[in-house]
Amino acid sequence: MSYTLHRGDALTVLKTLPDESIHAVITDPPYNSGGRTSSDRTSRTARAKYVTTGSAHDLQNFPGENRDQRSYRSWLTALLTEAYRVAVEHSVAMVFSDWRQEPTTSDALQMAGWTWSGTIPWIKPASRPRKGGFKQSAEFITWGVKGGLDKTRNLYLPGHFTASQPRKDRVHITQKPVEIMRELVQICREDGTVLDPFTGSGSTGVAALREGRHFVGVELSSHYADIAERRLRAELTQDDFVLAGPEA
Repeated sequence: MSYTLHRGDALTVLKTLPDESIHAVITDPPYNSGGRTSSDRTSRTARAKYVTTGSAHDLQNFPGENRDQRSYRSWLTALLTEAYRVAVEHSVAMVFSDWRQEPTTSDALQMAGWTWSGTIPWIKPASRPRKGGFKQSAEFITWGVKGGLDKTRNLYLPGHFTASQPRKDRVHITQKPVEIMRELVQICREDGTVLDPFTGSGSTGVAALREGRHFVGVELSSHYADIAERRLRAELTQDDFVLAGPEA
């Protein structure tokens, strides 16, 4: 197995990737959410939006969290359109979102050409309570297909997942559990390539490599790209990995 980690803007990098070179897109874009008003959504940092007050960890912010609703949908549509181009027939795209952005995410997925195929809840036992109302214990994975699913594969995956965010050795504000990502990457054919345009700390790539898939990632933050690079490299020997980008 191998990986390629590009450092830079996701949309810019995707435009350089060849047609029909990817077998699954699994990504967790910056949600541009977390507020009731436009000012709340566009003026606060990622840490202010997604980290509970008084949290013990001091993880670094990440860029791209200050788009308003219309610009977010336009940007995500453009990105998923490029992802559609680089994907082979029968590829699946899976995009994380929260409850605020799930409708916009499904719109962007369909406008980019993907056939919307469902929304998968990710239940988080350790999650935020809401005084006077219901606990915010779920995020969502909106997924779609290029063409139709490959019915020749003997594959049956769950329709929901339950896991809390990592606590031990956590390195990213919105880090996803590797155990969930390992199940998701199985949607990619064996020895195929998983694309994550928002690599963050590299959990999708780690899961892809562990499940015998190749990985192509893009990360804008130099801080998190360095972390992802260390985690991905640790999955492989020095002779196995491929590194791309300005520091290659």
